Amino acid sequence: MGTKTWRQALCSYWDVRFARMFLLGFSAGVPLLLVLGTYSYRLREAGISLSTIGFLSWIGLIYGFKWAWAPLIDKCSVPIFTKLLGQRRSWLLISQAALIAFITMMAFIDPREHLALSGLVALCVAFASATQDIALDAFRIESAEIELQAAFSAVYQSGYRLAMIWAGAGTLAVTAWASGSPHGYDPSAWCFGYLVTGLGVIAGMVATICSAEPPSVLKDSNSQREMLTLHSLTEPFSAFFRQFGRNAVWVLLLIVTYRISDVVMGVMANPFYQDLGFSKGEIAAVSKTFGVAMTLVGAFVGGAAVLRWGVMRVLMAGAVLACCTNLFFSALGILGPKLWFLTVTVSADNLAAGVASAAFVAYLSGLTTSGNTATQYAFFSSCMLLLPKFLAGFSGVAVDAFGYPVFFILTALMGLPVVWVIWKNERVLPCR
Repeated sequence: MGTKTWRQALCSYWDVRFARMFLLGFSAGVPLLLVLGTYSYRLREAGISLSTIGFLSWIGLIYGFKWAWAPLIDKCSVPIFTKLLGQRRSWLLISQAALIAFITMMAFIDPREHLALSGLVALCVAFASATQDIALDAFRIESAEIELQAAFSAVYQSGYRLAMIWAGAGTLAVTAWASGSPHGYDPSAWCFGYLVTGLGVIAGMVATICSAEPPSVLKDSNSQREMLTLHSLTEPFSAFFRQFGRNAVWVLLLIVTYRISDVVMGVMANPFYQDLGFSKGEIAAVSKTFGVAMTLVGAFVGGAAVLRWGVMRVLMAGAVLACCTNLFFSALGILGPKLWFLTVTVSADNLAAGVASAAFVAYLSGLTTSGNTATQYAFFSSCMLLLPKFLAGFSGVAVDAFGYPVFFILTALMGLPVVWVIWKNERVLPCR
């Protein structure tokens, strides 16, 4: 890694597989905001307390346990579907169909009247979303050569981040249009907003149907698949620790902490905008313009930078940027509802997220071994989310206790130890 010229790195994106990967990334990004960021905004507008919103963010912990059922995605065939589509694509299509069904249910449930039921259905959306992630991560890694993984992850992240904006700002814009007012809670408008933006999952279904099953998976399918035994369930984890030995602890520490600053801050972002006085239309307008542009720039620059300089240097840059951009939110809380500074804050946050995500996905992809892709990547991405999501559950309590400006400063400080962990990883794993 790190031997290509800038021209060679950018030309790597000229491949029809990237268009399909972009659509799959979009499908993966849609449900995440609908059960986390956008959901928190909907809850706040419905009059739900910040502490309750914070605790409901623990729904996202389901993503932290993907490893528990990932071996099923790796080893178990789906009757009829696997013969028609293959192992990876069959699981993708089933999870995408489940997502559309559960998002539709979530749209029609008013959390102000049925908070527990709304949270339960949101949990179902998260489970179907996590299942799609397991199959999709394996499909992505197995569909490209190792030298293209950074570029693949950049395109995937571009679709993913664009979908998050669609499910975030897009839902707010559609909801505001449907209600006819930028302020005030309208259950029917929220229902319409969720139904419209939830249709973004169809993009992934189209890409799944139009894609080919990865060659390595087809080869496995032609031979007899390994039965689900205790050995087959534990082998992906054993293989990881055999590969890295005592240095595995540093790899895991990086995975566990890398997103901590971003995730803990993100739960309170939308309630923060609302409490500050911005309308749904203003938030949507800023996110759909500058946010989209900077997300795409960040993802593609991050992917190309990984090809040019290697994963670890770009990981370091992403970690530093994440800490710095959280301070922008603190400054916004002090300045008040200044639309121009909201634009600066959202743009900086999306640029940093694009760079960091492209590098981090490439890093995680490079850790997997053939035959264990789905389980190992699910394990890594689960480790990535468990601690941040757990801490994020207390974000509402922290805001109530300290206020928004101090809260955002604290989230920035939480990211500082990550810089040292990356430096340590670069020393013990210099080949990466």
